Amino acid sequence: MRCMVQKRELLTALQRVQGVAEKRNTMPILSHILIEAENKGIRILATDLEVGIQGLYPADVAEGGRVALSARKLLEIVRELPVEEIHISSDENHWVTLESGKSRFRITGLSADDFPSFPAPPTDHFFNVNHETLADLIRRTLFAAGENDARYILNGVLFYLKQGEGNQWLLRLVGTDGHRLAIAESAMVLEQPASPDNEVSIIVPKKGILEIRKILEEGEEQRTQLAIRKGQLVLERGTLLLVTRLMEGNYPNYSQVIPKDNHRKALVDRAALQGALRRVSILAREKTNAIRLTIGKGRILLNSNNPEVGEAQEEMEARFPGEEIVTGFNARYLLDALEFYKGEEVSLEFKDALSPCLIREEERNFLCVVMPMRV
Repeated sequence: MRCMVQKRELLTALQRVQGVAEKRNTMPILSHILIEAENKGIRILATDLEVGIQGLYPADVAEGGRVALSARKLLEIVRELPVEEIHISSDENHWVTLESGKSRFRITGLSADDFPSFPAPPTDHFFNVNHETLADLIRRTLFAAGENDARYILNGVLFYLKQGEGNQWLLRLVGTDGHRLAIAESAMVLEQPASPDNEVSIIVPKKGILEIRKILEEGEEQRTQLAIRKGQLVLERGTLLLVTRLMEGNYPNYSQVIPKDNHRKALVDRAALQGALRRVSILAREKTNAIRLTIGKGRILLNSNNPEVGEAQEEMEARFPGEEIVTGFNARYLLDALEFYKGEEVSLEFKDALSPCLIREEERNFLCVVMPMRV
């Protein structure tokens, strides 16, 4: 393999795959990326057997070839190279030489034949999506998904697609870790059906969602397509292709968690509430981030107490009818939900002191349920 590639192109490629390349040493080849030099440029692939990503980047290729190199080490080297042009060559023993200006690196690789095969992209069943809309739906639900939860299925995000009239489809994303629930949805017009069926429900692992969000947030105006096939979700954007395995199992019946009779609403300034929560949570217990909310006419009183550190209190204005409610919540869960709330005034909906808090933004089809806790 002999080729020349611009530093900015190679750096972009390597930064994209760092989150996919496996950092643990269970299978050394998974901490490597596969570089394939071909007529059109260089193709760079990474996979951890759950998520795979590949991209084609411009390069002057004098001789084709394939080699697997450490994703982390190659990124560290390329980031520090002084000249824009990088010359790459390899020999039969999987050694690779990188030259840039007066810098020269020679690093060992692994056989490309040992790299896991990348699934062939589907030739049909792709449907176009607006990348900004999809990125926004992911941001407003991913925070609520589980993190290494013992209930495996909670470590993913539910994608629900349902066809309405004609080419109208509803895309709904749901995330929950059992302590909070976030739902965001948007209507879309699709030229191609999202599925042969008029309704489809899949569960995408959190790592796959994170990598999809990173690609979507690059902000380039490129056509973004999705395809759902047996056991996989495929994203195609320009020359980038991402494939993630789907999770098997039944997602919880989230509709049962949404309170139906939270008729008592506290209306507060969103920015003021965020500031108060951040300040009071400084002295909350680190493991629980627990704070007490005393909600009454004209005010909300926020308290935290940590015997090892101290206590904090803050009062803010609020509009709230009826008798006073004293309840407790994880401050971080409330802050996470408010981060994606766009309105200047937010409504916190309750039934009583033991009920979940419902945060709803009807204009943007977003709601979040936060379970109470003892304080």
